[in-house]
Amino acid sequence: MLLPVLSLVVGLAILAWSADRFVDGASGTARHFHVPPLLIGLLIIGFGTSAPEMVVSAMSALQGNPGIALGNAYGSNIANIALILGFTALLRPIAVQSRILKTELPLLLIVTLLAAFQLLDGYLGRLDAIILLAVFLALVLWSLREGLRRSDRIGEQVQDKIERKEPSLRKSVLWLIAGLLLLVASSRLLVWGATGIATRVGMSDLVIGLTVVAVGTSLPEMASTIAAARRNEHELALGNVIGSNLFNTLAVVGIAGSISPHAIDPSVLTRDVFVMGMLTASLFVIGYGFRGRPGRISRVEGAVLLAVWVFYTFMLLRNAAA
Repeated sequence: MLLPVLSLVVGLAILAWSADRFVDGASGTARHFHVPPLLIGLLIIGFGTSAPEMVVSAMSALQGNPGIALGNAYGSNIANIALILGFTALLRPIAVQSRILKTELPLLLIVTLLAAFQLLDGYLGRLDAIILLAVFLALVLWSLREGLRRSDRIGEQVQDKIERKEPSLRKSVLWLIAGLLLLVASSRLLVWGATGIATRVGMSDLVIGLTVVAVGTSLPEMASTIAAARRNEHELALGNVIGSNLFNTLAVVGIAGSISPHAIDPSVLTRDVFVMGMLTASLFVIGYGFRGRPGRISRVEGAVLLAVWVFYTFMLLRNAAA
């Protein structure tokens, strides 16, 4: 048992570190080739923070562990809302902007309903995966178009950060390649450790993916969300979580399904996707506010979200051990 646990811990640590190096290298390389800040902000940074989920799920599917792949995606979504937003709101309440209520949250809810609809037949096929990836591509193109119409705050921040650092092209390419290689290697190590633990304790790959792996791969989102909230960048804090959940539901599940179509445990729909959908809908209730006050995730509401995640995780582990 010691070796799988050590592999899991080391894999998670290297995964989080290599994701940052990959983003730094990709951003620096793009800057040297005069890629617009908009593309760096929306694509490189956005993909980079979700790279752990994507690579882990792809490796899980390739190694014949689809439960980890699906559990990682949906478990990360649940952790993003309940654990990360809940914990962040306890530190500092998060204001909910009207644009997020009118655009991003409805999109996330529609995508969640699409995921639930696809799982009704108990099977995630390649056609389902292609649809998810096609919707993801359409959203990326739409985001780029919308970003060109308005001030790109994320792109400007990325540009300022790169200009202050201004790494050499050689160093940027080195970090890009090293980060990517370490992402793949640490993902394989993590998946091996997770499946080893699941085998030894009699726990399913799905539960391991929903809990330990999901929380571990969500560490980049937690770091960036807390940092944004402390800088009073509430739109970035909430937008980071919503963007990550869209990425996980569409791209991560889509990639895993295209690699390894497989039957779905009925509990994924009735338990995990249901909880994910309810948490997403709760952001609407919180965001619209009450008694005339602006919508925000208060410390009390953050504590409730955090309690939901603790209860959900406890029930998962208790039922798995039964």
